[in-house]
Parts: sequence; structure tokens; C-alpha cells
Amino acid sequence: MVWKAVRYPILAVAVVVMGFPFYYMLAVSFATDAQIHWFPIPVVPRQIAWENYARIWDVAPFGRFFLNSLLVAGCITFLHLVFDPLAGYVFAKFRFPGREPLFLVVLGTLMIPFFLRMIPLYWLVVQIGWLNTFQGLIIPFASSAYGIFLMRQFILPLPSELMDAGRIDGASELRIFTWIVVPQLGPALASVGLFTFVYQWNNFLWPLLITSSMDMRTLTLGLTFFYQEGYTRWNLMAAASMLLFLPIFVLFLLAQRFFIKGMVTSGFK
Repeated sequence: MVWKAVRYPILAVAVVVMGFPFYYMLAVSFATDAQIHWFPIPVVPRQIAWENYARIWDVAPFGRFFLNSLLVAGCITFLHLVFDPLAGYVFAKFRFPGREPLFLVVLGTLMIPFFLRMIPLYWLVVQIGWLNTFQGLIIPFASSAYGIFLMRQFILPLPSELMDAGRIDGASELRIFTWIVVPQLGPALASVGLFTFVYQWNNFLWPLLITSSMDMRTLTLGLTFFYQEGYTRWNLMAAASMLLFLPIFVLFLLAQRFFIKGMVTSGFK
């Protein structure tokens, strides 16, 4: 009884502490040019400037930045949802020489920081001629060891008799994977998709390395460009930052049920 009476106030305080920075960014995005020179900037704007969200499209090509980020993050997420389950299915249900050592090699790549792989990956992209291209932004991240591991953990408990029954009926391996395995992977696919999209949406370093033209910049680079060009109007910066935050927030609201289920059940499997 005491714990039930105490935990809700504690959770309420935690929610306020964690949510206040996002609320303050939203409040600053609606502040007028005069209010941003006050110290501190009001938590509740006395006058709401709705036009801030229209003005940011005039001072920088945020529409292009937004579409680039959406295209890159969306394509990479789609490729992950195609290749990671296929690789996880192979490691979980197929027997072949060297399967376990190969899987350990895949997991071992998780221990290699991106900063160590960055230079050889950049050199490879240069040799192929993919600098300042969408394929250079997308293809190097078409799959991940974490996604393969998560898919394998979900597929391992599935009864192999289901796959054997499909083979007896004459179904190909791709058909078995598509019609029997994939429908069981809803929570895992949601988890991998959400993690991948959030990471790629916020990715800054790789687009900075291989893009050089304004038309190829993503939204994270666009915000940096917006700041470096001398725009110290924090209300417009906050409005532009909301463009970076809102798609992730909406995506999590839509996928949270599957995401939480995937995180909980993956620990038991």
C-alpha cells in the first residue's frame, strides 16, 4: 500500500523532469523575436508566433532536408526489415558448416566502433564513386548485426515442424519464410524498424562525410547549416528542431505496443 501510494508521485516527477526539455523547446518555437532576447525565455509565451513554422521554410530549404532524411532513413529501415529477418532465419533454422563461428563474427562487429570502420568505408565509397549520392548514404547501412541477432532470437523458438510441413507440401524456402516465419515476427520487426529509423534519422557523421551539395544534405546537417549561417534566432532554431523530433515521436506512438512487446519477449527467447 505504501509503495503504491509513493510510486505514482515519483513517476510523475520523473515524467516532468524528462518531458520539460521537450516542452520548453516547443514553447521557444512559438516565441516572438522580442521574447527570445528575454532571460530566461518565457516558459509560457505571452504571445504565440505561429508564423515561426512558416518562416523556417524561407530562410533555409528545410523541405529538401526533410525529404532527404525521410528518404534515407526510410530506405535503410526497409532494407533492414528485408535483410535482417532473412539472415536471422538462416542462422536460426539452417544447419551448415561454420554457422556458429560465422554468427560469432557477425556479433563481433558490434564491438567495433563506427569510428574505426569509418575511414575504410569512406575509401570504399570513394572508389565506387558514390560520394554525394543517395546510394552512398543508404547501401553501407542496409543491414546490422543487432537486427540479425534480434531476428535470430525470435525465430529460434518457432517449431521447425512448421517449416518441414511447408517443405513437404512443396513450398520453396522463400515462400516458407514469407508465409510462415514473417507473420510471427511482428514485435521484432517493429523493434528493429523503430531503432533503425531513429538512428538513421538522427545520423549526422556519415552524411557530413560523404555529402557536399545542399541538395543532398539531411535534416541534421540542415540544422547545423542553419546555425552556422548566423541565424541566432532561437525561436526559429527550436521550430526547425521540432521538425527533427516530431516524426520520431509520432512513429514511437504508433509502434510502441509492438516495440515494448518485442523488447520484453526478446529477453525470454
